[in-house]
Amino acid sequence: MTGSTHKKVLVERFDREPLRGYVNPQTWLAPAGLELISPSGAALTLPYEDIKVVGFVRDFEGEGFASTRRTFTSRPKAEGLWVHLLFRDGDATEGLMTNNLLESGPAGFMVTPPEAASNLQKLFVPRAALREMRVLGVVGSPLRRRKRAVPEEQIKLFE
Repeated sequence: MTGSTHKKVLVERFDREPLRGYVNPQTWLAPAGLELISPSGAALTLPYEDIKVVGFVRDFEGEGFASTRRTFTSRPKAEGLWVHLLFRDGDATEGLMTNNLLESGPAGFMVTPPEAASNLQKLFVPRAALREMRVLGVVGSPLRRRKRAVPEEQIKLFE
């Protein structure tokens, strides 16, 4: 994402009417809902219950959540939790989220979508939008593998 003060987002709602707008990364997750600034400059607060997914996009003209690939074609390469999200309406998607669950806020989860080269850079999925969330795998686990102990009876050459 760029270093601007406001991020471009496409908000998919359960009634299928997407909204375009901007969010301030420091204040967008309010207790009452998502704070969105429309392209015309109007401030809106959308309740989390109405939101299916918030897509952080490169530009408004590109594809949104509804038209992107929803599953990984192979095991993800980036580090994190590979998750399967099942929405209240029966729709589903996969994504990659941080392995540190303390970074997940009370409002929802930040997820990286399967198609890294698309217009969609990140997804915010409110907890209220989900029926189920399953971990499919842990990619790049920080746990280190123990080195195998060399048996004592092994001869050491050139010592």
